[in-house]
Amino acid sequence: MSAFWDFVTGDWYFAIPMFLMSLTALTLVIWRILLNVNALTPMNVFLPAFQRKLQAEGIDGALRFCRSQKGIIPRRLYVAGLETSKQGLAAMRRSMANVIELEILPDLNFLLPLILAIAKIATMVGLLGTVISMINTFNAIQRAVTAGEGAQGHSGAIGLALFATALGLVTAIPLVFAHVLFKAWVANFEVQMKSAAQRLLLLVQGGRSSGGAADTRPAAAPAATR
Repeated sequence: MSAFWDFVTGDWYFAIPMFLMSLTALTLVIWRILLNVNALTPMNVFLPAFQRKLQAEGIDGALRFCRSQKGIIPRRLYVAGLETSKQGLAAMRRSMANVIELEILPDLNFLLPLILAIAKIATMVGLLGTVISMINTFNAIQRAVTAGEGAQGHSGAIGLALFATALGLVTAIPLVFAHVLFKAWVANFEVQMKSAAQRLLLLVQGGRSSGGAADTRPAAAPAATR
């Protein structure tokens, strides 16, 4: 512990930026976790309630219901699909696909590039600190040898210089691990969104086929008379 404190006090110009990057990274990871939690929707609870609302009140009632729910799937994905339902199932499919690719996925990847960037920068800053410390240590050893003094007293400085790399790795390794987990979560959530979008199309199509409240097809044009 005393050696680490010597590093913090002696090489503070490397230690302080490393601590700041670690604190910033921790804040970003917690922020991203909270955003992921807010994006979730208990689909096993939401879908039965949504289906009842769709059958009882039609598209307009289902749209109001989705806007009042929490999570990305009801508030953004289903709203985008229901708003274009009068244009047909193909328009609903295109609208939901566009929302997923252009709006939802960028939001789900928010902060992930910054987390990965801090992980890489922390490693490089730690390595830079070690290299500079090693250069200073070897210069001090050379001066000591030239002056006829022993170099044994500088051996501890070599180990002390490695603290910068160690601190960089301690910062970077958890961040890389968190980044991989976040990317896997985004990929899994994308699959859930596509499955939920397909379920919405089936529900709307079923309502139209049965002629229920969810039927929003425009009336067929009268046949031309000769």
